[in-house]
Amino acid sequence: MQKNNLYYKSTRGDKKKVLSAEAIIKGIADDGGLFVPETIHRADNDVYKLKSTDYKELAFLIMREFLTDYRQDELKDCINKAYNNKFDTEIIAPLNKKMGVYFLELYHGPTLAFKDMALSLLPHLLKKAAQKLNLNQEIVILTATSGDTGKAALQGFANVEGTKIIVFFPYQGVSKIQERQMLTQEGANTYVIGLKGNFDDAQREVKEIFEDSAFNEKIEEKNHIFSSANSINIGRLIPQIVYYFYAYLNMLGEGEIKIGEKINIAVPTGNFGDILAAYYAKEMGLPVNKLICASNENKVLADFFETGVYDKRRELIMTISPSMDILVSSNLERLLWLISEKDTQQIKELMNSLKEKGCYRIDSEMKEKLKNFYGGFAPQEESRQCIKEVFEKSKYLIDPHTAVAYAAYKKYIKETGDKTKTVIVSTASPFKFTKSVMVSIDSRYTKFNDFELIEKMSDLTQIPIPSGIRDIEKKPIRHKIVCEKGEMRTKITKILE
Repeated sequence: MQKNNLYYKSTRGDKKKVLSAEAIIKGIADDGGLFVPETIHRADNDVYKLKSTDYKELAFLIMREFLTDYRQDELKDCINKAYNNKFDTEIIAPLNKKMGVYFLELYHGPTLAFKDMALSLLPHLLKKAAQKLNLNQEIVILTATSGDTGKAALQGFANVEGTKIIVFFPYQGVSKIQERQMLTQEGANTYVIGLKGNFDDAQREVKEIFEDSAFNEKIEEKNHIFSSANSINIGRLIPQIVYYFYAYLNMLGEGEIKIGEKINIAVPTGNFGDILAAYYAKEMGLPVNKLICASNENKVLADFFETGVYDKRRELIMTISPSMDILVSSNLERLLWLISEKDTQQIKELMNSLKEKGCYRIDSEMKEKLKNFYGGFAPQEESRQCIKEVFEKSKYLIDPHTAVAYAAYKKYIKETGDKTKTVIVSTASPFKFTKSVMVSIDSRYTKFNDFELIEKMSDLTQIPIPSGIRDIEKKPIRHKIVCEKGEMRTKITKILE
């Protein structure tokens, strides 16, 4: 049965409503706001009966609630192409019970990070959207990355007909393995540029490029249009909702919980997309008690949940969890829109305040609606201790981002005594952060470089080296451009000449 169409609109008040295909193509609304669904439908209760479901079946049931303008056969085709043998496990997103919690492993895709869960699908959704809208321009995917999105997007869009992808990453601000993954990316339509700045610089400039009508007109004259692979694109966000339902169904199937029993979810958080997807799952009816938003030393989100003040006026700290080295969490805007009762004028004022003053304060009514969240943070040394503790006690290896979530979870339990069963989102493979992980376990690994430690990590864990990084240090560097913050438009123009 065909559902009524769900429309998307801007968080900042643009009156134009669009269907999901157009929202996915555009990436960002004309007024600079983010696209949000007008309503979030509750998931069909039949979902909870699918204890033995496969990931693809569940993905279809969840995503059809949001992508109502895609025919069933179109959506199923996209899903089948996304979740295939490029993942190294049939389960796609295994749940591993260790240390009394449930680690949701989202790193079994080709680039060893949770971004594969959505970015394996986005190119297919985008291509189908272009067909539906009869677009004949080349789609240019413009992406800022704090480390993992870049490689996952490059992998997803490499050699996809009718597209080019340009990725900006903070030069010397990601792990050596993350950097090498991007710089060795094959594909005639792929471009990687190191930015002399941080992720926030890259993200801000990309957003401004989307909003720059004169620049966009020049690009369109050359038969190109911009789109995004960042989680500001609703097509990135929606697929991420699926794995929270999948974790819950797995716990049901294993007899770990009963139907309707609530769980906690702890998420290592940078740009706020992954934990927002968990909130959307809760809004769809998933029984969630508390969402634990975990930050590293860049604890702008932890401070926000405690005080109701978002203040980016602080120095960005480079840490061993680089994908979280962010001071402007873009997707928080979507949550603010929901808790403000969809007051677009208020959101516009808050975002203007952030841009002009570097901070904003939400009112007491909005703050009250954040009680579903707990904001925690973990300094680097604490993350290292968690990596060591989990490995020594359970022989299970976690990456530095997952360690931040585990540390925040431990603090939450200590403060509250909450005995609710908890899923910890494991966002990246430890093989992407060999130096940080291995040195956390034993200082004798300090003398080895990141690439030498790949094999040593494999020996230690008896886990085969993932194919995505096997012999990565021997692959030729294909991308060598580095630019200043003010040169991004120039570099883009040159690529598209």
